[in-house]
Amino acid sequence: MKTHINLKKWGIPLAIISFIVVMLIPMEGLSYSGHAAIALLVFAIIMWASETVHLAVTSLIILFIQPMIGVESFDAAVVGFANPIIFLMIGGFIIAEAIRKSGLATRLTYVMLNKFGTSPDRGLFVAVFSTGILSAWIENVVAFAMLLPIIKEIIPLMGVNDPEKGKSNFAKAMVLGASYGSLAGGFGTEIGTAPNLMAAAYTQISFVNWMIFGFPLAIIMLIVVWKLLGKLFKPEVKGIMGGMDTISNKMDSLGPMTKVEKISVTLLLFTIFLWVTTTWTGLNSYSIALIGAVLFFIFKVIDWRDAQTGVDWGLIIFFGGALSLGAALLKTGAAKWLINDIVLLLGSDPSTLLIIVVLMIIAVVITQVMSNIALSAILVPLSVTLAQAQELSIGTYAVPVAIACSLSFMLPMADPTVAMAYGTGYVKIKEILKAGIPLVIIGVFLTIIILLSPLAKPALG
Repeated sequence: MKTHINLKKWGIPLAIISFIVVMLIPMEGLSYSGHAAIALLVFAIIMWASETVHLAVTSLIILFIQPMIGVESFDAAVVGFANPIIFLMIGGFIIAEAIRKSGLATRLTYVMLNKFGTSPDRGLFVAVFSTGILSAWIENVVAFAMLLPIIKEIIPLMGVNDPEKGKSNFAKAMVLGASYGSLAGGFGTEIGTAPNLMAAAYTQISFVNWMIFGFPLAIIMLIVVWKLLGKLFKPEVKGIMGGMDTISNKMDSLGPMTKVEKISVTLLLFTIFLWVTTTWTGLNSYSIALIGAVLFFIFKVIDWRDAQTGVDWGLIIFFGGALSLGAALLKTGAAKWLINDIVLLLGSDPSTLLIIVVLMIIAVVITQVMSNIALSAILVPLSVTLAQAQELSIGTYAVPVAIACSLSFMLPMADPTVAMAYGTGYVKIKEILKAGIPLVIIGVFLTIIILLSPLAKPALG
């Protein structure tokens, strides 16, 4: 007789017991606050994975429990909500809602389908590669947020009803494809992700040199994402009813672009221009997201009521709590303690390949529950120091570690785009894990193969 454990029912007691067990395990060289932070990390992972309560509720628990167990004061705990990535998410949500309301998303949907075809496989290709190519040049959160309304338009066209009930394989593949595509596309350039920028700053690898190994890795990973999701979530739909005739008729019925659509596309292109030219203007991507959002208000494309509807505030709270936990792991020394102990276990003279593999595994595991920006701030300098001590190219460890910090495919708290994909209701956490685990493993292998190839060695400095 099979016994089925209801994780929703047992999530809270299991999380509490796990917290107590971790607190009872001796951890030499770690402060009490660091010990408590690791125990809280285990508690949070179980709560988030079991979904006993809404993810945002667990994040609220993380905030008030930190001062109670001696990790951080409440004032320090809420610092996660001051992280710039929160405002990038809010700005991205508002821009996405403006694109949807203006009708521009609908028009772009039919233009793209007319160009690429009407089958589920082509639809998934559009979702993966459009976000992937965009995120090589702008923040992956923004790329995903801009294209999410278009993806939401494509799904019902394929005959999917009520995708938010989480029963459509095609809907799952589409939102995960766009999220994962935005992560994979970011590998292409040194401005594609924050960890890439961190590695470029320490190693002084030029923009062009990064693209020598970055773009092949990004393109291969985008193909892997496209094909893997198509196999894991076999579409239950055959394509758009009526095929290209339906697309042509719909495009005819839309007529010429309206004034609001023209304003929206102008504001969108202006915002993208600002994102692409940050190195010249000195603006950062976070403030640009808010500039773009405010412009849509000023030109009356949307009003504040639309923003209240379009922004998933529960998701914002969830991510703020996750960032708070990551900051606590950093400040208490818990993250550094975990990393240093694991590196010491490798012995006095480990091989280069072994160090790369271990550092990437550490980065991949921790980045699922911690800000990849904060994590890369710890691991990249350590990686540069190790390479210099062994008289290797300065980017030997720092570049694979930076890429591993962005292999955030496994959990909603790993990256805002994964959280936003989860927030649609189209996909559950167990399905994110189902697709994310093999993608992380493939990503690690591909990164090592490409970076150790003769093509990449001169580019690594």
